[in-house]
Amino acid sequence: MKQIEVVTPILIVKYDELSVDDCRLVNAARKATANAYAPYSKFSVGAAVALSNGEIIIGSNQENVAYPSGMCAERVACFYAHSRFPDAKFQAIAIAAQDGNGNEVKQPISPCGSCRQALLEYEKLAEDDIKVLLVGAVEIYMLQSVKSLLPLAFAL
Repeated sequence: MKQIEVVTPILIVKYDELSVDDCRLVNAARKATANAYAPYSKFSVGAAVALSNGEIIIGSNQENVAYPSGMCAERVACFYAHSRFPDAKFQAIAIAAQDGNGNEVKQPISPCGSCRQALLEYEKLAEDDIKVLLVGAVEIYMLQSVKSLLPLAFAL
């Protein structure tokens, strides 16, 4: 029998410790939460993807009464970014959320499994790591790659 250990390195930072580019990305993700359509969960998520061409593309969760027909913010942003700029590489993604009262969530949130797998596909396409910023009201979790979120990912 053999045992392996999976370690997820996470750097915990405050907003004022971020680079200018990371602040722009976090601000865009926070702003994108206002575009969410979340009448059922009352949980508004915003995502912002930084591309190699300098563009920042945002997405927000879009719910539907015919669950699971809705879409998470991360995949909305990723799918739109790649369809609009197919030659640009993904460099980073920030994800933020608000509760049903419009308050930013205290703890950073992380993508669902489907979004993790979709993000991993764009990391593969970029042939480089995609930085991940999981945004909370006070702390931001910084991961150096999507692989950190899904270490035993399905890959071909």
